[in-house]
Amino acid sequence: MVEQLLINNDGYYVPDASQLVTEDDMPVDNFASAKQQRLLVTSVYSSLQNQTFLAEANVGIYHTDGQPPIVPDVFLSLDVQVAANWWEKQNRCYMLWKFGKPPEVVIEIVSNKEGDELGSKLKTYEHMRASYYVVYDPTQQLSEQALRVYEIRGRRYFETSETWLEQVGLGLTLWQGKFEGRQDVWLRWCYQDGTVLLTGDERAEKERLEKEQALQHVQMLAEKLRSLGVDPENF
Repeated sequence: MVEQLLINNDGYYVPDASQLVTEDDMPVDNFASAKQQRLLVTSVYSSLQNQTFLAEANVGIYHTDGQPPIVPDVFLSLDVQVAANWWEKQNRCYMLWKFGKPPEVVIEIVSNKEGDELGSKLKTYEHMRASYYVVYDPTQQLSEQALRVYEIRGRRYFETSETWLEQVGLGLTLWQGKFEGRQDVWLRWCYQDGTVLLTGDERAEKERLEKEQALQHVQMLAEKLRSLGVDPENF
């Protein structure tokens, strides 16, 4: 088969998406990783509704023509969005030549020692120039260090102890609590003060509690007025 050469309006070569494998339908996740991915993705969509970004789990990133995609557990890319016709082949996954930039953050969740997160994957993300590469190792498969953050400086990644990701205006924190009925330690997005980004369910529960507290306050005030001989209905 003769490879089709596609040229865009600027005269640059664009790989033919019809020749790319955009999904292989191979189940690879475990329960814990799937739930962790869901927490990271849903919370950012729930909390940053007025911003333009793309956050996904297990979606391939094509970074180099002729090379297979790399599939991070989670990625976050600012100021981009999926095309309206997302079922078309060229819009089904993240192709750097279409989005014009790599994601700012790529996250790998370690569940065994087979993924080479600190070797080949690190080198690929470094070559791709993702601003931050995060390795979350909850069961300490690679070392005693559960969370590693790498920041691109020039052409290389440098490990940093800073979990506030300045270039994206978000941080990462380890949070102990319950998500979807499961109590555990979770990796979560956070604001600079350490407050975590809420999921939709957490936001709804927070609003319910605030309304309940406001109602209790009104009821207490009414009782106080009655104790003073004042009818709150006529106040």
